[in-house]
Amino acid sequence: MPKTKVSLSCIECKSKNYNINKSSDERLILKKFCKKCNSSTTHKEEK
Repeated sequence: MPKTKVSLSCIECKSKNYNINKSSDERLILKKFCKKCNSSTTHKEEK
């Protein structure tokens, strides 16, 4: 299965902060730093 590019967005302010490559089909939910919120928040995969 090839890797695909996806964006991660903050669930609090909805800003797209990270672009990553992933190889699985499941949706990613990671805790990352958000510049707008100025804290570590949960980020979800965008379509």
